[in-house]
Amino acid sequence: MKLQFAATLLLSLIVWPLYAEVSATLVQASRPILSNPHDLKLSPDGSYLFVSDVGNNRIAILDPQTLELIDAFGEDHQSGTHDIDFDSMGRAYVADTHNNRVIIYSISDTNANQVGELSTGIRGPEGVLAHPNGRIYVAGAWSNNLVVFENGVVVDELRGLSSPHDLELAANGLDIWLADAGNDRILLLSSELAVKREWSGDTYNFDGVRYMDLLDDGSLVAADKNNHQIKFITPDGRLGLVLGDGKPGFGANKFTTPEGVEVRGTDLWLSDSGNDRILRYRLRLSP
Repeated sequence: MKLQFAATLLLSLIVWPLYAEVSATLVQASRPILSNPHDLKLSPDGSYLFVSDVGNNRIAILDPQTLELIDAFGEDHQSGTHDIDFDSMGRAYVADTHNNRVIIYSISDTNANQVGELSTGIRGPEGVLAHPNGRIYVAGAWSNNLVVFENGVVVDELRGLSSPHDLELAANGLDIWLADAGNDRILLLSSELAVKREWSGDTYNFDGVRYMDLLDDGSLVAADKNNHQIKFITPDGRLGLVLGDGKPGFGANKFTTPEGVEVRGTDLWLSDSGNDRILRYRLRLSP
């Protein structure tokens, strides 16, 4: 009996995924230089933090450490800017939401030059992903769909969504996480748009889940906008650390309608949208 129990315990230790416990400490907050900031993305080399500055109709470029404004672009032609991503060549894809398009820019340091756009089949794009397969995935929040472009042409579409927002590459480098905000759920999709997993219901209690990013172990960090919280979810779907008490507020671990999430190593950047600020946290992962 003891041998059987020991074998069962050993098996459970082998098959049960072990993920680090996460804690987060606020280290920096930006000055009130933005208006309703949404998703944000580090430049490929990590030198700059590109922020979708919705109320100012632009991409604001911040120093990722000090969170001071360095530069900006798009004020003269963007409207309601919501998201940005970079492809393998360093081109930026910007969700120009109120103009119903994604603008493509070549980027040199902090200078942006418009080189193209994507607009077929989407209204109110609020999420964009430049996938390693060369395709561009765009979430149409107003058209309630996900449209896939290849070489500027629509090659696939997923309907039946409700105000879809962020798209993030999964840890395997192939699948895609999608925040289906109006349906209060997060979906894991194949690159061919087959639904592989759904996170929803009382376990997560999402209310308008918005933008996301991944930790190095594959855990998801999601901005749960209308709950005024940031939620950490392990790769096997367990809800872990939650920042925010569920009420709008201002201060450490207090947010008002947070939207944007970016992770690089042990640094976490958040858009505390209702408070018009960017926050930088230091993450600590303990076994």
